[in-house]
Amino acid sequence: MSNALNYLLAARPEAMKAYFKFLKESESHLDTRTRDLISVITKVAVQTEGGFRQYLTRALRNGASPNEILDALLMAFPVLGLAKIVWATEILLEMDIPEFRPENLDAEPAWHLLGPVDGIPQGEAAYYEVDGRHLFVYRSGDEIRVYDSRCPHQVTDIPHLALEGKTLTCPKHQWAFDIESGECIARGSRPLRRFEHKVEEGQLLAHW
Repeated sequence: MSNALNYLLAARPEAMKAYFKFLKESESHLDTRTRDLISVITKVAVQTEGGFRQYLTRALRNGASPNEILDALLMAFPVLGLAKIVWATEILLEMDIPEFRPENLDAEPAWHLLGPVDGIPQGEAAYYEVDGRHLFVYRSGDEIRVYDSRCPHQVTDIPHLALEGKTLTCPKHQWAFDIESGECIARGSRPLRRFEHKVEEGQLLAHW
């Protein structure tokens, strides 16, 4: 939550708790995907960039596809108008989320070649750019973990220079992650997205 909401909760706890209770009950008959798509639309309606980025991330995390999000925005045209849809699209372009790129909108999940397993250092994180996506790979013995470089908070692409030892810190809101486990260890609560992987003939492949 924002500092303002935290303040209001402290200053007027009864009023704010009643408000949040109302919101929770008002969505009790909606499935998660529908609720998230409505939340995205409302953030575009009031042009709240931080809220749009956050709820967009949540919608993707909860299973909404990029095509469903685009459809929801376009179907809300009578209420939003073209200017607000363009505003949201400009933010999407700035975020440069791989799944929203035109060539990926209808792409089926596939295996992608990262390179030889022997090239991954032991006990350290390696950084890859594969088919338009950035990845962190951690290897410990025979165990390998492949992570998306995108922060689970607002899908910020975390650069490789943000890694110090085994701690990866998003430069935007300082969410920090243990690269060995992928768990969030500061500021936030959600882990890095982890991709399925396999090794074939000494080559590491990841699935997305």
